[in-house]
Amino acid sequence: MLLFVFETTTAQVKWPVITQSAKPWTRWWWEGSAVDKSGLTAAMAQYEKAGLGGLEITPIYGIKGKEQQFIPFLTPKWMEMLQFTLQEAKRLNLGIDMATGTGWPFGGPWVTDTDASKYLAFKKYTLVSGEQLEMKIVFLQEPIVRSANSKPLPKDLVLVEPIAANKDLQGLALDQVRFAKPLPLVSLIAYDEKGQFTDITYKVDAQGKLNWTAPYRVSLYALFQGWHGKMVERAAPGGEGLAIDHFSSPAIDHYLGHFDKAFAGSDLTGLRSFFNDSYEVDDARGQANWTPDLFDAFRKKRGYDLRNELPALLTVDSSEKHLRVLYDYRMTISELLLEKFTRPWHQWASAKGKLIRNQSHGSPSNILDLYDAIDIPETEGTDILRFKFATSTANVSGKPLASAEAATWLNEHFQSSLGDVKLAIDKYFVGGVNHIFYHGTNYSPQNEIWPGWLFYAAVHFTPANPFWKDFGALNSYVARCQSFLQLGKSDNDVLLYFPFHDRNSQPGREMLHHFDGMEGFHGSKFEEAGEELLEEGYTFDLISDLQLLKAKAVNGKIQTAGGGQYQTILLADVKYLPLETLDKLIELVKAGAKVVMYENLPQDVPGYFQLASRKAAFKKKLQELSSSKNAFLNNHLSELMKAAAVRQETFKHLQFVRRAYNNGHYYFISNTGKSPITDYIPLSSKAKGAALFDPMLDRKGVAMTKTGSDGKLQVYVTLEPGESCIIQTGVFGGEGFVYTKPVGDATLITGKWNLEFLSGGPTLPASTATHLGSWTTISETFSGTAQYSIRFKKPAGKADAWELNLGAVGESAEVFLNGKRLATLIGPVYKLTIPLLADNELRIVVTNGMANRIIDLDKRGVEWKKFYNTNMPARLPANRGADGLFTAKGWEPKASGLLGPVTLRPVNYIRK
Repeated sequence: MLLFVFETTTAQVKWPVITQSAKPWTRWWWEGSAVDKSGLTAAMAQYEKAGLGGLEITPIYGIKGKEQQFIPFLTPKWMEMLQFTLQEAKRLNLGIDMATGTGWPFGGPWVTDTDASKYLAFKKYTLVSGEQLEMKIVFLQEPIVRSANSKPLPKDLVLVEPIAANKDLQGLALDQVRFAKPLPLVSLIAYDEKGQFTDITYKVDAQGKLNWTAPYRVSLYALFQGWHGKMVERAAPGGEGLAIDHFSSPAIDHYLGHFDKAFAGSDLTGLRSFFNDSYEVDDARGQANWTPDLFDAFRKKRGYDLRNELPALLTVDSSEKHLRVLYDYRMTISELLLEKFTRPWHQWASAKGKLIRNQSHGSPSNILDLYDAIDIPETEGTDILRFKFATSTANVSGKPLASAEAATWLNEHFQSSLGDVKLAIDKYFVGGVNHIFYHGTNYSPQNEIWPGWLFYAAVHFTPANPFWKDFGALNSYVARCQSFLQLGKSDNDVLLYFPFHDRNSQPGREMLHHFDGMEGFHGSKFEEAGEELLEEGYTFDLISDLQLLKAKAVNGKIQTAGGGQYQTILLADVKYLPLETLDKLIELVKAGAKVVMYENLPQDVPGYFQLASRKAAFKKKLQELSSSKNAFLNNHLSELMKAAAVRQETFKHLQFVRRAYNNGHYYFISNTGKSPITDYIPLSSKAKGAALFDPMLDRKGVAMTKTGSDGKLQVYVTLEPGESCIIQTGVFGGEGFVYTKPVGDATLITGKWNLEFLSGGPTLPASTATHLGSWTTISETFSGTAQYSIRFKKPAGKADAWELNLGAVGESAEVFLNGKRLATLIGPVYKLTIPLLADNELRIVVTNGMANRIIDLDKRGVEWKKFYNTNMPARLPANRGADGLFTAKGWEPKASGLLGPVTLRPVNYIRK
């Protein structure tokens, strides 16, 4: 009886509570860490007022001319600023994360050569029987000095070790430094013609002389340990130094120990999480592909001594043995990154009661496992399949949040509007993200000359940007969406197996492959399957071998460690499958779960150790799997989905994400097509009714629904291109959602508009009466806010209301009618349903972006690019000046203001 009452209780339609984490956060760059308490207080108050929920402190390079204000990273003064920030954040109810370093990757002046990233170098020699090697066994490291600056380094530059001992490190902006010096010998191995090896390292004296006579014809492989030289990119003062060895426990322990010393005696209560930007060690010259304990780790993990197979590892052919030994080497590196860096960092933070947020992508490792080992997986970019690596792990592992570095390099500097950002964020939501971090916001002193302090790869979410006035509208939209997306749990049906072993068994130009979205998988059936699942409305998450090993079959479904239940696991033309994974698949089908295989069955085991016996076992086990009634093979994905009873959402031109809660489902739906959608859309989930929410305009109500011939609930939606909505299924009471339908043609609001410039610069143009169009006809240089106002009479005819269409707007518009504020429209849709009196006053307050004022500065040669390190590179080559930096000098003024036409269209309300 209680269950019956619970299921039939009518719920009221309401928005979830907006929490701190539901609001968007932003990356907060401290340039030069040149912050002060009054500036922090003022800035954080602005951020809170704009609707931000939290800040991630990332110290980076400084501002030229402000050197006296620099605060070296983790010094007592820096810690004082951090403590003050945490106190102010608590007062303002702002969350705080902080990067575990400055810039990226992990590194700094306290990282010694012993703990720094390393590479493997080798030489090969040949001796005949009775011969001694005449030349010394030495390897002189080639010097490298790379800078992130667009200008070449001084020709007379002489660097000394350690790097921290050099002057003007901010100005040099060093990205990689290798010194010319002999490399230490790791091993010297002699191989006879049968492949047997002898370790003769101990026969080499301190000067590199080999005191050994070849007893027969041998090949000698001399391995040397090189210093990779990767530096911290975009380092802040006090953070300049070498990147750590990510495969070494002592390296991460020593690195984090420096933080422990700095944190001693400080109250970090208000700090939520530590952050790590993407791996990005190997975007320098060469790869960091060695660590001193590699041989020992390899032997323990792979079952044989890598020194026995150096010829196979270091050859450049595509032989099977080479690829199998190379695979084993890559797998060892992958596991070391997980075990020696990611997990220890997480344990260190957990001991402090903190979370960690990590961008695992770009690593030479199974990034699903790296994401699995942390608290908040973070993605970036523009590709949904790339997002899936972070968001899938959150779903599979039961993590409540999956974050995104949002709007990085969304467009060229100063070209992105709030509406552009909204579209980018919708894509993240569809990809499963529910915790947005803007990229990003600069701390800038309150009295700094416009445009203030900026970052080189950003949309510039800063109070100096005129769109800050309407930034709160975007933030409210994000908060409303995330208030739903952070509730319940993911409700995806398919586990798409990540063919990590296939990629690691493929040759490459260098020893390691790196993993980031579909890089390395383009044209594969894995990518094809992911794209088809998205396109055809099947919901899925990616899964790794380690994650799969923790899954179990429950009532015919696959339940992962995080509690999520899936209809099936899909293997898309997988070639290599470890025996342990195959055993798990057999276990699952025996317990009633379904395994579906697209195009082909797996063909082989990866790796080299005990290959013959593993191949034999694989063949036998594969036969057992493929003969199961719960295993299916087909070259049509749709047939496999039917076999596994996977639900399909048949939305046309709509993208979505679906989550489950106790009484139903939440759907976030985005119209990514080019045409409006005004129709009933069927839902695959069982439901009796639904509520509809408009997160942009804060509208809600009971949705119009009907039941289709197939028994599925259909919900009526009206979405313009670029619009989005949220559907909540369940049984609801209260007012219906307000739908409208046109009952006549649109009429133009004619006449002259009064145009008054309200705020902005470089100066305020005079007020005027004008027809609609870009205000650049009045001032080409103005960036800011202006008000358009007009009086008009209600058009003839009967209607419940009127659809106000502002036409084209550059870029956001706040609408006032008859003295009442109605809404802020940020685009891409600029329509609003309004009531009308017989006589009406309409005011449209329009704000543009920074572009026109920047154009003016560049044309006049005013220096605003005053930043150390990369100092504002252009995203597009066409916008690169003679100095190699970004310039808007050649741009035409960007259309700004109320461009129109502004029309009114009669509409009637649609009643249930």
